Amino acid sequence: MSQPQQLRLDHLERLSGPEGVAEHARGDEPIRDGGYCTDDAGRLLAILAPHCADPTARRLCEGALAFLTEASIGDRGFRLRRRGNGTWTADAPSDDATGRALEGLGIAAARCPDRTLRERSLELFDATANWRSRYRRSVSHAVLGAASVLDVDPGHRGSREQLDHAAGVLSAGDPSATWPWPESKLTYSNALIPEALLVLSRVDDDPAKLAGGLGALEWLVDIETLDDHFSFTPVAGRGPHDRTPAFDQQPIEAWAMASACARAFEITHDRRWADRVVRAAEWFDGRNDAGIPVGDPLTGAGYDGLHQSGVNVNQGAESTLAYLAATLLRDEVTTALGSHDGAHFRSKAVVTATP
Repeated sequence: MSQPQQLRLDHLERLSGPEGVAEHARGDEPIRDGGYCTDDAGRLLAILAPHCADPTARRLCEGALAFLTEASIGDRGFRLRRRGNGTWTADAPSDDATGRALEGLGIAAARCPDRTLRERSLELFDATANWRSRYRRSVSHAVLGAASVLDVDPGHRGSREQLDHAAGVLSAGDPSATWPWPESKLTYSNALIPEALLVLSRVDDDPAKLAGGLGALEWLVDIETLDDHFSFTPVAGRGPHDRTPAFDQQPIEAWAMASACARAFEITHDRRWADRVVRAAEWFDGRNDAGIPVGDPLTGAGYDGLHQSGVNVNQGAESTLAYLAATLLRDEVTTALGSHDGAHFRSKAVVTATP
């Protein structure tokens, strides 16, 4: 199993500025005029808030939280995008972006070691807690944030109601069907759906949801595995009769898979899930269909897609955050297995807090 390595935030710092995290890059150069997206602010908080004892991580989280504060429109969610000059576009609020924002805010409210950031994150989470969506992935992101809040405040009404709503939207599919996925084809962030089901099963102590989430994730691991590596669903999606491997594969798929398998490991303590976290992270190291690295360990940058002949050399926010997230998850499970054989993985929702 891979050994933990030092997390590099160099490229994420380069993408970040007073207006937010630049969504796009040309090579390693941020495209400031391309704007800044709510999705990336939520992703950044979800990944780095638990690591805010690090001064760089804290500074980046403060910027993401400031962005979301300005983007907030209450129960309607969040504005989607800010221009390079600091003004907001007229784009309608995005359900996915709002779900990601709630995920980041909920995780920060529960797991950030800085009390001020925790309290500010919870306040903004509460201001949006009555938002609802009918889309699986949007709801799944919100589930991860709401469940984090419930970990530290089991009576939190807004989070409980968010999970109750999600239970009516999410399903694992029919395990007896030829194509047991709950959608006609795989699209994006696919492992997010079974992870949300696993979270619901833990909060509700529901064996049926647990079985459904584990079954759906096991099926997804199987269909997205080729030989000894992950062969992720490409941008165009994957249906029952599509051939593999297929390209353009996106880093966000590796992050979603690593996160879902880490969740399964957290709940079951089954080492097989920890091994799959590592395998998903190693997709960035070149354990993939092209045998080419999709991340730069020297700068912490992620490349914007895997093709049969190489990578998309642009290093945008989503890809970089996905690489950082998968790296952190790999290091978490590696450390847990080395120390306690996984029994205490994520046993505490809140790290030691500063006054």
